[in-house]
Amino acid sequence: MDDRPESMHGATPGARDLVGSLAKGLGVVEILAGAPSGLRLTEVAEAAGLTRAGARRLLLTLVAEGYARQEGRHFLLSAKLLSLTRAWLGGSSLWAYAEPIMREVSQALGESCSAAVLEGEDVVYVARVAGRRIVSVSLAVGARLPAYCTSMGRVLLSDLDPAELARFLEKATIRANTPKTVTDRQALAARVAEVRREGYAIVDEELELGLRSIAVPVRARTGVIVAALNVSTQSARFSCEEMRQTILPPLIEAAAKIEDFLALQ
Repeated sequence: MDDRPESMHGATPGARDLVGSLAKGLGVVEILAGAPSGLRLTEVAEAAGLTRAGARRLLLTLVAEGYARQEGRHFLLSAKLLSLTRAWLGGSSLWAYAEPIMREVSQALGESCSAAVLEGEDVVYVARVAGRRIVSVSLAVGARLPAYCTSMGRVLLSDLDPAELARFLEKATIRANTPKTVTDRQALAARVAEVRREGYAIVDEELELGLRSIAVPVRARTGVIVAALNVSTQSARFSCEEMRQTILPPLIEAAAKIEDFLALQ
């Protein structure tokens, strides 16, 4: 018999499944995290919506367990939380962390969500969550597609300076996959420049008829684009404008969450 609580099977937990004191304690941790110079007991109680006595017990528990320290009247987080974070980061790859975020996007839209990096003339898939709807392009981690005619490829190419992009396009093998594929190198350079300005790319049936995709960059702390995140869909499902309105916002939000992980590296 499986005696795990229902919430571990994906059901929404009820109030009786939650530990209120733990939730309050985590709330206090979040409050202290926003005040590196520390807070007084009264300030913590007010910010957390607790009584002074309740806030005091939580703060003293955090101090006793080593997660906070007290300096005079002020309470501050300790380095123990940082050590826990580093230990977690050391055992968690970027794309293992990103996959649940990508799954949320996929489930919300009913479409596939993928991430890729640039390698030579191609994008290489490093993570993928398949959508509920079938598209003829079957892809998995490690799959390669040409960068010039894919939304993730154009996002990744947008991080090249004009001279680097010109060299890339001069050497790249470019062919018409469909009647809509842009093959003129100057036109491609202009498309990539547009992506650089707008911060996202939409590719409309250039890789395969009936397939549209939209992609955004994932940036490191330095601002360099380290990967691209996309959603691909059937052209009958979303127009390009509908992709901007419906898909782009959650895609940008997902990329920002992944960048939060990168900021801790």
